[in-house]
Amino acid sequence: MSKDQLVSNRAPEPVGAYPHARRVGQLLFLSGVGPRKRGTKEIPGVTLNADGSIAAYDVEAQCRSCFDNVRAVIEDSGSSWDNIVDVLVFLTNMKDDFATFNQIYAEYFAGEGKPNPSRTTIEVGALPTPIAVELKVIATID
Repeated sequence: MSKDQLVSNRAPEPVGAYPHARRVGQLLFLSGVGPRKRGTKEIPGVTLNADGSIAAYDVEAQCRSCFDNVRAVIEDSGSSWDNIVDVLVFLTNMKDDFATFNQIYAEYFAGEGKPNPSRTTIEVGALPTPIAVELKVIATID
């Protein structure tokens, strides 16, 4: 893999033919990051029915896991949490999950000494795996 295609040994494996991130100059572009755990199909906060559909989910657990996975990719790519400049959020249920997401996001991002990047939040009908949230992040590399 070329030097500009970056793969984390801590983040969950991509579900397609793409790296965790790509570096272009001093910018780091993360592929979509969900809450799955590396080496398993486990999704924190998700209970599945026998057919694989979502029976119940805890968006807070998913958000925290997403942020942990983003941190792993960012750090393993040679950057840091403080270098995040933009976050694109995909939620599958804006009405029910936005307030919780926003509260948890503020814990990780808003406030003195935190990166407080620009952000866009979009509701989508579905994501590639049975998850409720996915993040697309851009960071700088010093």
